[in-house]
Amino acid sequence: MQAVRNPVGSGRRTRAAGLSGDTVTGRRGPQASYNPRIVPSRPEKSSLVSLATDSSNNQAAITELMAGEMAQVDAVIHRRLASEVVLINQISHYIVSAGGKRLRPMLVLLFSRALGFEQPARFELAATVEFIHTATLLHDDVVDESSLRRGRQTANALFGNAASVLVGDFLYSRAFQMMVSVDSMRVLEVLADATNVIAEGEVLQLLNMHDPDISVEDYLRVIRYKTAKLFEASARIGAVLAGSDSPLEEACAAYGQALGTAFQIVDDLLDYEGTTAALGKNVGDDLREGKPTLPLLAAMSRGTPEERELIRHAIQNGQVERLDEIVAIVRRTGALDITREAARAEAERAREHISALPSSQFKDALLRLTVLAVDRTS
Repeated sequence: MQAVRNPVGSGRRTRAAGLSGDTVTGRRGPQASYNPRIVPSRPEKSSLVSLATDSSNNQAAITELMAGEMAQVDAVIHRRLASEVVLINQISHYIVSAGGKRLRPMLVLLFSRALGFEQPARFELAATVEFIHTATLLHDDVVDESSLRRGRQTANALFGNAASVLVGDFLYSRAFQMMVSVDSMRVLEVLADATNVIAEGEVLQLLNMHDPDISVEDYLRVIRYKTAKLFEASARIGAVLAGSDSPLEEACAAYGQALGTAFQIVDDLLDYEGTTAALGKNVGDDLREGKPTLPLLAAMSRGTPEERELIRHAIQNGQVERLDEIVAIVRRTGALDITREAARAEAERAREHISALPSSQFKDALLRLTVLAVDRTS
């Protein structure tokens, strides 16, 4: 099992059971099935250079390629949202119509097409993973007491906590109805496992809140469970639909895990580098919620004793009013650069995993996604 490199070299303790260094063990853990022996050789450097220098066109290229496919997914989403309960329709349509990057359903489609699967089941399952993701957002916003997402009020701020939680439950159960309709026990196994691990990740994150002494390994473990697991499952489903052999399925899943990890690390970075207008959510939310993310862990490892104490106190008490001071420390210590480089390392790892995929415009899009995940500003 491959270990995740520690980006800040922290010597802090690792509290979570089942961790040895950076390695997660256990059958259901996000890295449990990962085997480095199946990772293909590193991609050609020239292809990575061309992607890096063409990042401004990556989004347009992916959008143009996938517009028709994503329109089919959106049609399934809106059809499957239908309920006889008016409030369910109101809340589910409110959050789905807010937009979003739709990265997880896109992974289902891209891997399906890259591996030669073109049957309609791919649209149903792409919509399924978006329902699971949307359910987690509804629940997250209640737990985090968030008021702004994607540039507008959260569902819990508008409709109340109870309604948001219950509609999240509806979306979870509707997702399982959709899984069953595809009539694949393997797909059901992958997504049932993913939803269970995601729930564990939510609890792990709750345990880490307001704790400035967590290790980088603890931080990464939450990401693997809470965020990267659904990316991994989405990529894996594409391979399952295409009937790929086990090594190829694992390589696709490993790409998804690495991409999801890179994506979340950048999300955590943007909470200290972005703007409310660009992010569509309040800057400093992570600090307000007492989340010890990588920018803060890196800053504490490199700051003065006084700076470390300020950050520790802010994490323990959710002191968003000290945000400007903390951002200055994070910048001065180079913590943002460390965080961005950690994300770049994960993105490179994702590219390595799919080097054995046959050349196609869909593989190119998967490579472009690794650049977008790291270089984005929102």
